[in-house]
Amino acid sequence: MSPIATQLDLETATRLRAVIGRLSRRLRPTSAAVAAGLTPTRTSVLQTVVRAGRIGLSDLAASEAINPTQLSRSIAQLVESGLVERSTDRGDRRAAWVKATPAGKRLVERIRHERTDALNLALEKLPLEERERILAALDGLEGLAERLKAVQP
Repeated sequence: MSPIATQLDLETATRLRAVIGRLSRRLRPTSAAVAAGLTPTRTSVLQTVVRAGRIGLSDLAASEAINPTQLSRSIAQLVESGLVERSTDRGDRRAAWVKATPAGKRLVERIRHERTDALNLALEKLPLEERERILAALDGLEGLAERLKAVQP
């Protein structure tokens, strides 16, 4: 590969990483999460618990890439808020499980709706050609996400 192609690839990767980060940060805050007193970390933990249905704390820590102490604090706050339930594993008292309560599931659904609405509103304001380019890129971005998942430690 030529040095020019390598430089273009680095510039493209840098721009893509930066724009994905900006999109994520701008979609992260929602009025529902703020009203519930959730930090971005707690929002993410709650969403993962809702998606998983029931998940062990060690698997949840690995999935969220956060240390057990931080996860323990987040789970304690989510339990106190009535958004998740924590239980001890009957076979191994050291292991614990969490699952979302109905209130936690409703909150995650509100957060998803708010983020989807914000994204739709922003997309509607773009020219048709830009919306079409974004739509055309979705398959490639989804494939990229899967490839990155495979190379993550």
